[in-house]
Amino acid sequence: MPMDGLMTGFAARELNACLSGGRVDRVTQPERDTVILLIRAGSENFRLLLCASPNNARFHLTKQNFPNPLEPPALCMLLRKQLMGGRVLSVKQIGGDRIVHIDLDTVNEMGDHVARRLVLEIMGRHSNLMLLDESGRILEAARHVSADMSRVRQVQPGLTYTPPPAQDKLAPEDITKEALKERLLREGDVPLAKALAASVSGLSSCSAQELALRVLGPSGSRMTDPEDTCIRLRDLFRRLPSVTDPRVLTDDNGDPVDVFPFPYLSRDPAAQAARATVSDALEQYFGSRDRQDRLNQKSATMVHLLKGHIERCEKKLALQEEELASAARMDEYRIMGEIINANLFRLKQGLTEVSLPNWYDPDGGSMTIPLDPRLTPSKNAQRYFKKYQKARSARQTAAEQKEKTTAELSLLEGMLLDVDKCVGESELEEIRQQLVQAGYMKKNTNRRQQRALPQSKPYRYLSSDGIEILVGKNAAQNDRLTSGAAPGEMWLHAKDMPGSHVIVRMTGEIPTQTLKEAAMLAAWYSKGQGSSSVPVDYTLRKHVKKPSGAAPGMMIYTDQHTAYMTVSEQDIRSITLLEA
Repeated sequence: MPMDGLMTGFAARELNACLSGGRVDRVTQPERDTVILLIRAGSENFRLLLCASPNNARFHLTKQNFPNPLEPPALCMLLRKQLMGGRVLSVKQIGGDRIVHIDLDTVNEMGDHVARRLVLEIMGRHSNLMLLDESGRILEAARHVSADMSRVRQVQPGLTYTPPPAQDKLAPEDITKEALKERLLREGDVPLAKALAASVSGLSSCSAQELALRVLGPSGSRMTDPEDTCIRLRDLFRRLPSVTDPRVLTDDNGDPVDVFPFPYLSRDPAAQAARATVSDALEQYFGSRDRQDRLNQKSATMVHLLKGHIERCEKKLALQEEELASAARMDEYRIMGEIINANLFRLKQGLTEVSLPNWYDPDGGSMTIPLDPRLTPSKNAQRYFKKYQKARSARQTAAEQKEKTTAELSLLEGMLLDVDKCVGESELEEIRQQLVQAGYMKKNTNRRQQRALPQSKPYRYLSSDGIEILVGKNAAQNDRLTSGAAPGEMWLHAKDMPGSHVIVRMTGEIPTQTLKEAAMLAAWYSKGQGSSSVPVDYTLRKHVKKPSGAAPGMMIYTDQHTAYMTVSEQDIRSITLLEA
């Protein structure tokens, strides 16, 4: 667990050292559960991130820029009123657990110095961020908890703050040999790591395993000498604050999977990348993870909407194809009517069917024609002519509707594909605007949910030959990318399926390997991702045109060549990504 009590202690000590005495110059709230304080300490500006997200609760200094709502939320406005100009007195971990108090000295409207406290509780889905006054009364919180939601503890403005129910565990700073020995022996004959996690506040199983390894060595898991083991553990806990050397654990792809306050002997040393500060390590671990989690949450409604409309279009398309199939008999109806008209002198009312020569049959055969015995032969002929006219009209209408439905389905599938390519809110917002313009979503008028987002950017790759390749992430980007490309640059797109526009930023003859890598990217960022032999068309940008009134991303092109690509994720990872 990345943000356990052990890591919380290291982060709190680091922040206390650099922020104490600092002045709060600015407060922003990019998310409902995230606040950023700009603090001037010494001669430096620090941006302190306090996050009470259910999945990624944390606190650390950050260098990231977060888009903010056009209008600040209520919590943000209150924090600005209460904390702006205040001085940070201390950043403290409470009881060795995942609770942090940030105490500040502020000045109220009367010019009096008053105490304010920010409380961050890192407790999974119960995580919260609260502002308290000098008497411990809650002024505001990121999440309100009513009596209906919890009978144990309520969190509401005006109530006195009560900490979470205390666990029967030892705080690391209070550990003595005797107390630790009594607690560990109480756990019985279990591995030391399990006994530590159950006895010491804030220790995750991963951290407990690391501490047990450092005390017992790699060959032991249980205490053989409780006295000696507890002395070693006591001394280790006392030394911990001085061994700060943060590391980020990565997987085979280089993605962060855990973060440690110092190198863990229980993990592969080669996979632990050193970081200058605890904040740097926490930001690397949580940054992309939190951003992706929030994108997934914000795109969930959009994905559900798109899938619903795609399903509707698929059903409609099936009905239209069925109508076209039934309309295929229209020529048969016309022929029946003509044959009846040509043989009126042979027929009489009351017949249920008749077999007559069919001059349309090249073999000179006959045709058996069902008749309505209640109608005269002439009216039977008229009945077949009406069926013919109706089928012809239905075929024309169904064909037109099928064309529209197919275009709508392609548009929706393209937008669903674009959602998967989003790496930031800007891309997601551009897709949302496209849905609004197409009438699938209502325009958001809540300024506290709207954000001032920069224009999104395409993927930037560098080919093996050192040539830049740009890949659009959505329809709006595709339009900008293609319209901004030079006439002599190469343009690529997966054939007859939704996908990204790809531009090779080079005129003249393109190296074969660069063209191959660009085609791989066009195949991968398309509906054909993961399929074999995905057709990719490529032509010069000057041969690509946007029809008047066409939907975003829609182009027509000529003079193209087609390559067939089978691409794996490893192939894409082998191409250098300059900017996501």
